[in-house]
Amino acid sequence: MKVRVKFSKQGNMKFIGHLDVMRYFQKAIRRAGIDIAYTEGLSPHMIMSFASPLGVGLTSDAEYMDIELRTPVSSREAIDALNRVGVEGITVTGFYEIPEGKANKAMTLVAAADYLVRFRARYEPDKIDLPSAVEEFYAQDEILVWKRTKKSEKEVDIRPMIYEMRYVPDAVFLRLASGSAANLKPELVMDTMLGRYGIKPSPFAYEINRCELYADTGSEKLQHPAEHDSETEYEAGAERVLTPLGALGREIL
Repeated sequence: MKVRVKFSKQGNMKFIGHLDVMRYFQKAIRRAGIDIAYTEGLSPHMIMSFASPLGVGLTSDAEYMDIELRTPVSSREAIDALNRVGVEGITVTGFYEIPEGKANKAMTLVAAADYLVRFRARYEPDKIDLPSAVEEFYAQDEILVWKRTKKSEKEVDIRPMIYEMRYVPDAVFLRLASGSAANLKPELVMDTMLGRYGIKPSPFAYEINRCELYADTGSEKLQHPAEHDSETEYEAGAERVLTPLGALGREIL
């Protein structure tokens, strides 16, 4: 049985890197008594993969991990068991059975992510009206930035990768492209917006929380973004329908 686990990462856990999160869940699964499947061979390891590793310093309400079970367990039992042996800051909130098949892996399905970006008190810009700045920035037809690749730098229009941007009380809400076909970091969006007003923010200016991760279920073309060679080809696809990764599975009774 293939299962998708949803968990939050808050508080001091934001300083824990992806590899340590992986090691944490390996230990938590053993302590919780969940009968997870292992690979075969001389060095077997838990069958486990993560949707989209979270950067150090960011918090999240919606991280996803896919595992494979040898013995089924109900969603409620698994959530209770994992949280009982867990640590403060990491909380399992969902445990869903997902269909078999490589195309259903969380890491290949990710197409978009929601973020809430807040300014730390001492870094909040006082030179601009933030709600108006967000509205004007998002209204642009083109937003050109220089992005560094492995081999060089190139100018890229990031506007097609910003699916939604608005000011909410004390924060900026962003829905951005995420995944293998196109990936946009919230820091780059905020830095670019503030740069229009001559503001160069500190690296520690933002508090960023990832709220959700989505798959694009709008068309066969967009369901498998890794097959496409360029962001342009991806953008030219059919209508986008974003579905939370957890909604692609069902609770185990």
